[in-house]
Amino acid sequence: MKKELARPKPTDPACRDQPGQDSRDGGVQSVDRALHIIETLAEDDEGYRLTDLAIRTGLSPSTVHRLLTTLENRRFVQFDREESKWHIGAQSFVVGSTFTRRRNCAAQALPYLRKLRDLTRETANLAVVDDESIIVVSRIESREIMRSLTKVGGRVAMIASGLGKAVLAAYSDADVNAIIRRRGMPRLTEKSIVRPGELFKELETVRRQGFALDDEEARRGLRCVASVVFNDCSEPFAAISVSGMADRLTDERLPEIGAIVHQVAAEFTAELRGNRHALPEQA
Repeated sequence: MKKELARPKPTDPACRDQPGQDSRDGGVQSVDRALHIIETLAEDDEGYRLTDLAIRTGLSPSTVHRLLTTLENRRFVQFDREESKWHIGAQSFVVGSTFTRRRNCAAQALPYLRKLRDLTRETANLAVVDDESIIVVSRIESREIMRSLTKVGGRVAMIASGLGKAVLAAYSDADVNAIIRRRGMPRLTEKSIVRPGELFKELETVRRQGFALDDEEARRGLRCVASVVFNDCSEPFAAISVSGMADRLTDERLPEIGAIVHQVAAEFTAELRGNRHALPEQA
């Protein structure tokens, strides 16, 4: 069994960056590193060994161990001694769940997600907008064989997802351009949209038909059909979708599934007292 490294001594070169040392951008370096460790652990349910986590974060093993020990004391991470792996801890869930409660939509969305799942026989998803990306906050799994694009709590680029494009279609062209400048247009598969002109053309199609399509743009073999949800301030703050294997979400089924997703999103918007017609005026 692989042994964990001992707690580093104060003289260890890796400890020269003291916990309170300010980083160049004015933040606290040790806090930034600790949050980076938590984010990295959240990416993989299998957990990380210390050395792998150090490589993944670009930090020295002794620095990672020092930060993990502090996080473990506060229950933000936990250590599996049988596998010598670190995992996300219960306190991370407690803090993270506050985000969903604040948005106050995950519980309300469940009947609509179940309806989507039952009508389409595919996995139904709810995602909310956060910092120019999409976070999946709830999911009702299909009874069919399914490979999910991202897990609940996972963050997805808006430009490369059906959920994100459904929301972007409710933005102005200027706002979409600003997101492109800041976030870029990553090529995740050979079908990813990487040119602004192509994206704007697709967003026009989304506005016209009422639903967005991720056609294997984020992961080969997977398709996603999504529609935007507006809140009581007429803001496009979320989207719902169905996702499934491309050989099930065929071209022949897309119009029917798109109409179902659009209708269920409209019903959810109505419950939230939102205005589904709050689309942007384009130049």
